[in-house]
Amino acid sequence: MKNYSKTIMCAVIVMTAIFTGCSIISKFDQYAYSQSTSVKVDALNLMDDAVDSVSLHAADIAGVQASIDKIYEYEKNRPKNAISAKMWSVMKDSTGHLFGGFITRWQKEKKLDAVFISESKLLIGDAFDQISQLESGKIKSQQVTN
Repeated sequence: MKNYSKTIMCAVIVMTAIFTGCSIISKFDQYAYSQSTSVKVDALNLMDDAVDSVSLHAADIAGVQASIDKIYEYEKNRPKNAISAKMWSVMKDSTGHLFGGFITRWQKEKKLDAVFISESKLLIGDAFDQISQLESGKIKSQQVTN
């Protein structure tokens, strides 16, 4: 009986949001999409350089990290965009297992193994794709009818 009540309540909330035009997530933003795909390419290209000494690529690392910080700041300040902002937060987290954590490990170990880099690129590339797919799946302005 509880599950039935929860199902009805969820349906009512969803239908109310649909009929009132209440958006629960931000609309598509071309800038956010372009930046996420651009930063992905830069990050994955930089990761290939992790077979070299980290000191040789300090400026490149700082550049990609700055790009990620900028898109994170942009995303977190868009209304109804908490999901995208959280995804960028996880991506840049220096204690995590995505780009921020990869850079931390590279800085700690000075050089990384090619196999580790390759496997990390798959994981991190997929995370970038999820961010881009979330943005591209959002409603475009021309899709909204009044």
